[in-house]
Amino acid sequence: MSISKTRAGSFFQFAIIFLLVYMTTQMAFTYLFPDRYGPEKDMTGVTVQAMDKTVKGQHHPILTVKNKTEEELVLEDRCPMPPVDVWKVLEDGSKTPLTTEETALDCTAVASIAAGESAQIDLAPWKYSLFSEYGNYEVALPDSEIAAQFSIYEAGMMTQIFRTFITKPLLNALILVASLVPGYNLGIAIIIVTIIVKLILFVPTQHAMEGQRKMQAVQPKMDALKSKYKDDPKKMQEETMKIWKENGVNPMQSCLPMLIQFPILIGLFFTIRDGSVLALSEHLLYGPYQNLSWDFGTQFLGMDLTVPNIMVMPILLVVMQFLQMKLSFAINKKKQEKQGKKKDEKMSQQEIQQKVMMYGLPLMIGFFAIQFPAAVSLYWAASTVFAVFQQLYVNRKEL
Repeated sequence: MSISKTRAGSFFQFAIIFLLVYMTTQMAFTYLFPDRYGPEKDMTGVTVQAMDKTVKGQHHPILTVKNKTEEELVLEDRCPMPPVDVWKVLEDGSKTPLTTEETALDCTAVASIAAGESAQIDLAPWKYSLFSEYGNYEVALPDSEIAAQFSIYEAGMMTQIFRTFITKPLLNALILVASLVPGYNLGIAIIIVTIIVKLILFVPTQHAMEGQRKMQAVQPKMDALKSKYKDDPKKMQEETMKIWKENGVNPMQSCLPMLIQFPILIGLFFTIRDGSVLALSEHLLYGPYQNLSWDFGTQFLGMDLTVPNIMVMPILLVVMQFLQMKLSFAINKKKQEKQGKKKDEKMSQQEIQQKVMMYGLPLMIGFFAIQFPAAVSLYWAASTVFAVFQQLYVNRKEL
């Protein structure tokens, strides 16, 4: 391959990477700053919008009130009623007003919204008292026609199965661990539960890593087959099966364990993200935990785990994830050097992809850490530390 073609290929890859980064940045700005970059930038007056037009059952609605006027918008403190009027919209289009004297959490009034500013109204305190039924709802600022509509629908069968067999056990395990630690500390409980889950998944994860390592070891032979039998797919398949058998390679070894553990890790993520406030997780609690006399202690190392930590956790996660990726690629590089592989154009392309992952993935995780509660960031941090040690253990013979 000529130098000009090599440079052209590298330039094309760089252009694709730049385009992806640009599109991701634009989407991030639109999501974080909709008033400036989103479709709402030209709207005027006072508006009320539901963050989600359709809310899954057992979740709660969140409203965004935007005051694009020149005057301060004052909202009345109506606790224990929400700061907006609520109606249940019936099938015939008629509306039934809803009222309540009960809240799952202490409601906090939004006193005022300055001119040109916006605020969120979280309707979580009324999750069970006003929004427990499925159907259509309408909310409006008191004594005004400024309204928004949304619907609450029953979760699908897969979601219900996921909650029953993954989310519920994990949340109740988190409660059990918290009940045994001082101050019912959520941070300590998250670290312990994360380590326990990782230990349970250690064997399938190790099998997956070993399967990937075997696949990488026979890859040069597979590439040779593709060149030798490119016009004879049947022969290539036969020789592929022969190589796999001779080298003890099972393609499912690297896939099946990941499929088993992936739902559990995702369930742990949602458990920590959504279950930190027990008053809003009654539908996930087992009988013994329905009427707990305590709540999670949400302070950990000076952080409130129920809100995003912008100053520390995103930076920490970016650094930790970068080190993990760098360690992983360093191990692969040593393997290639041990096998006597020479650096060619194909390897150069692989290195480009590795660099994109090594720098892009940590930044993406840091971006997510800005939005999610610090409890989720703590879970990611504990998982990353465990993954580093597991990777060192699994690859100890290869280093």
